[in-house]
Amino acid sequence: MKTPVVLDYYSDILCVWAWVAQRRIEELNDKLLGKIEVRYHYLDVFGDAGNKIPTQWAERGGYSGFAKHVNDSAEPYPDAMINPDIWHKVRPKTSANAHLVLKAIELRYSKEKSIEMALLIRQAFYIDGQDIGQLNLLFFLLEGAGIDKELIKKALNDGSAMAALMADYQQAKVLSLKGSPSYIIDNGRQVLYGNVGYRVLLANIEEHLKQPTEEASWC
Repeated sequence: MKTPVVLDYYSDILCVWAWVAQRRIEELNDKLLGKIEVRYHYLDVFGDAGNKIPTQWAERGGYSGFAKHVNDSAEPYPDAMINPDIWHKVRPKTSANAHLVLKAIELRYSKEKSIEMALLIRQAFYIDGQDIGQLNLLFFLLEGAGIDKELIKKALNDGSAMAALMADYQQAKVLSLKGSPSYIIDNGRQVLYGNVGYRVLLANIEEHLKQPTEEASWC
């Protein structure tokens, strides 16, 4: 069987375009089952959301302006529901706590479990309007998903989760990624960024599936 095409997927848990892309990633996995390997990574876009939004959106309405931007961005996509309270009343100060917990789950459980939990955390924010920057809430969500929070705390306490998260953040800088979401196809042969449509993603991946890997070394 031919080696699957690797898709390295970088996102920030608080990025609305990553929330929109959720359904596209699921469709790609369903459509190309066994032909692609999606590797999930995190990058720092909203690590300091409590400062970033009021500063960068100061002349565009601050939190209210950003909330409108989020709603307007997701409106054309029925699968990307938006709770009206987010960024108006619910204002996470950081995405890093969620990223850190997800890396701990990946280390102590599996990548698959971490991916499942990432979706639950996104749903908690975008659909339920909960502050996913709060560690107490994140641990509450873990318990609801049957995850042993003591195992997760060990990965936080010994620094292994932080090291894994920093590896993601640093690699995103090495790759000069512009933001979330970013798609790295076939170990860097192609980089796509932003609100990339499902058909565009599918066409690019299928093109890589057709091409022999030896072509990448030609001048």
